[in-house]
Amino acid sequence: MAKRRAPVVIGIAGGTGSGKTTIANVILERVGAGNIAFLPHDAYYKDLGNLPEVHKELRNFDHPDALESELLIEHLETLRTWTPVDIPIYDFTTHSRTKKTKRVEPKPVILVDGILIFAEPALKDLFDVKIFVDTPADVRFIRRLQRDIAERERTVESVISQYQTTVRPMHEEFVEPSKRHADVIIPEGGWNTVAMDMVVTRIEALLSQ
Repeated sequence: MAKRRAPVVIGIAGGTGSGKTTIANVILERVGAGNIAFLPHDAYYKDLGNLPEVHKELRNFDHPDALESELLIEHLETLRTWTPVDIPIYDFTTHSRTKKTKRVEPKPVILVDGILIFAEPALKDLFDVKIFVDTPADVRFIRRLQRDIAERERTVESVISQYQTTVRPMHEEFVEPSKRHADVIIPEGGWNTVAMDMVVTRIEALLSQ
């Protein structure tokens, strides 16, 4: 019996608010959600549930050390053997992992998004296709501000302070340099229909091999 081919692993990186999720949704829609196992790097933030609130607020959530990338790597390697995994569910309002997990079944395509996925060498090397979403800093900040207020119960002041203290410096130190590892750089994110056509065509070609 012929050995089953390993899934195609695709990474979508870019700064906070760059439009990674929009691109992921376009790929899910056009390639077919039934063909894709989706793992957000955000789900792998380390659990800070036991820390006092004052200590949580001082943590740098934009540094690679804030995430348990080793577990994501383990899950990707497991999915590549066509074995399901249970990924964490992270609560951004409390900076902690819930007691529940989410079962992700193996699919022909594994899709991962996150700001730092190309900044981790061991993680970067697992991707067959690396996409970087390149969006102007002012647009990214506005999107982050709107998201954190609406979805994560943050104040305007706290979002601005975090952006100035850690988000912007970490973007310049880790995220922006990781762009050089990308196979495809997409300006304007999912709104760039020409780039999305090329990406989807490439994924479909890999699936047909």
